[in-house]
Amino acid sequence: MSFTEKQLKILAVAEQLFATRGFDGTSVRDIAEASDVNVAMISYYFGSKEKLLQAIFLRRTETLSEKIEALLKNDSLAPFQKLEFVIEDYIDRIVEKQKFYKLMLSEHSMGNNEIISGMIRDMKMKNSQLVSKLIKDGQDKKVFKKGIDVILLINTVFGTAIHTFIGLDFYVEYHGIKSMPEAELHTLIKKKLNTHIKDLCKATLLV
Repeated sequence: MSFTEKQLKILAVAEQLFATRGFDGTSVRDIAEASDVNVAMISYYFGSKEKLLQAIFLRRTETLSEKIEALLKNDSLAPFQKLEFVIEDYIDRIVEKQKFYKLMLSEHSMGNNEIISGMIRDMKMKNSQLVSKLIKDGQDKKVFKKGIDVILLINTVFGTAIHTFIGLDFYVEYHGIKSMPEAELHTLIKKKLNTHIKDLCKATLLV
């Protein structure tokens, strides 16, 4: 799905408002005003607030899909290197849009909004199928072990990253790094997460 520059601006504004105010706490009028467009324009482009949220999810999923498909075709990379790229990309997304991911996790956990829960479920299914292709590629090349539970592996990777940022205040307090500037802190956490998660995956996957 391709978007115009105006549509991309609306998507970015909507994502930010959903993250800060919640899905139910954000109106189409709020999004229109913050995007400097009229309400009719949003209705024309997306149809409804629910469809607008769906477009945000589709954009995220399609981006990941394109990256993994490209990795699968890249014969210059070893299977584990391909998985490393996926891990790094996901951690970057969490750092960049952590408020949005926290909101989505919260909404999904409460299960109050069937539309959001359905979108998250669909996104998880598509991402899981894509990661499964990477794992199977490594198994076919006899680099990865057989009998891997892909969902448990994905939960380990993605869950570790998102829950680290959900509990970032505690992490900072525990390690005594409250005074560290935010940008420096995020760089440190990204480095630690990448090392930790890749080590876990190596222990789980490599023959």
